[in-house]
Amino acid sequence: MFEAPASPYLVPFDNSFRVSDAGTTARTDGHRHTKKNRKEATRNLNKLQRVLAAGDKHAVLLVFQAMDAAGKDSTIRAVMQGVDPSGCQVFSFKRPSSLELDHDFLWRTTCRLPERGRIGIFNRSQYEEVLVVRVHPQILAGQKLPGDVNLDTIWEERLQSIREQEEHLARNGTVILKFWLNVSKDEQRCRFLARLDDPDKNWKFEPGDVVERRHWDNYMDAYEQTLNATSRPWAPWYAIPADDKPYMQARVAGIIIDSLQNIGLEYPKPSQEDRAEFAEARAELS
Repeated sequence: MFEAPASPYLVPFDNSFRVSDAGTTARTDGHRHTKKNRKEATRNLNKLQRVLAAGDKHAVLLVFQAMDAAGKDSTIRAVMQGVDPSGCQVFSFKRPSSLELDHDFLWRTTCRLPERGRIGIFNRSQYEEVLVVRVHPQILAGQKLPGDVNLDTIWEERLQSIREQEEHLARNGTVILKFWLNVSKDEQRCRFLARLDDPDKNWKFEPGDVVERRHWDNYMDAYEQTLNATSRPWAPWYAIPADDKPYMQARVAGIIIDSLQNIGLEYPKPSQEDRAEFAEARAELS
């Protein structure tokens, strides 16, 4: 089973993670996000994706969660630039539809899990159900849940369901990497103002984002509990500083590349029968 590569941003598996200790700014760790490094990371990831597709034994699931304006979209674009589009799929999860609410809370993401040989990306995910819904428990009233909802137990029940599903997926060949892009409240404010000041970015601004900002401390509590409860060796969380976007993107790309390099990807080796057929084909073509 896949195990998480080491990183200073790996959320430990012993319930010791604290949001207050997680930095939002780039570390002086010797890593620089230069144009040369970016191109090298793109080449490496593109090469690994081709071997992943050819081997057809593993799937890769990348989960991105963050407060608004942390840079989820831009990070996905930057990291996956140059990867064969046919081997990659991205899903962005907004408010659940009526169809999705007629199923359990894991259904809509389960339907979009990547098959073997492909990289699947979740821009937000099932984790919204223990983050946004936990901060706004009144949402539960519209989820058609059976019986009375016990707010003292429902969050741990949902976290247990997520853990169990992730362990099942990992046992069956899915490499799961989860990234919390940790932006500071002040940097978020600056990015919101930039969206308001730039006409070309007005479309990205939603007044509701400012309303959610009022619940910042509650969100940080929800993230801390969620990351502690669901960071496991086979489905790790990484709390990546997000105030410096190029640094954040470089760290995410590095973790993905390290993970794929560590699972022993290789091209399929032809059998003796295959080699005999190759020889016949070569003779005919020659």
